[in-house]
Amino acid sequence: MSFDWSSSEAVGLARVSCAHCLGIGLRRGRAQDNPCGCVLRKIFRSCYARFRACGSKEKHMGRVRLEVMKGSDGNYCWGMKEEEYMADFCLVSKRALEEEEYQLFRFHFLLGADWKLCCRRLKMDRGSFFHNVYRIEQKLGRVYRELQPHALFPLDEYFGGTVRKALPEGYTNVFEWPLPINPERFRALRPPIRKVA
Repeated sequence: MSFDWSSSEAVGLARVSCAHCLGIGLRRGRAQDNPCGCVLRKIFRSCYARFRACGSKEKHMGRVRLEVMKGSDGNYCWGMKEEEYMADFCLVSKRALEEEEYQLFRFHFLLGADWKLCCRRLKMDRGSFFHNVYRIEQKLGRVYRELQPHALFPLDEYFGGTVRKALPEGYTNVFEWPLPINPERFRALRPPIRKVA
């Protein structure tokens, strides 16, 4: 099942200075428009920031909440959203990543090792470390957004704020950002750098 990315969501997450999507957030694909890497990394980083915020709270600060369950019965259940989010973040990441990627994810993101320690421990150079980190952020950003039936992103939906509902079938008042026709024409200007003697 393919996920339909809306341009209004992608443009809000995109980097304005991105040379790949030009700040729109979507890139043209063969069958459909795909999110740019800057959008996926932004999703991962916002989920990771929430994970760190949940983990930095005092142990006695966890709150038990009464939540309404969907369905015709109108049932209720008790839950600890911060702890559930942290568990989902770790388990979804472990399932989505391969063994080598998960080792890097665990050392750098979960245990907080800097790039020097990770390079020494995993026997890689600095360039491949950062390439792998960006690749992991993009991969997990897509997984966190496209996870079914309950995605980790958007965070307000996960933590019970707003609930996104499907639009009625005849609804047409959805604004779509037009993608550039020829993105090669809008390349970033890169002036030559002069050597300083």
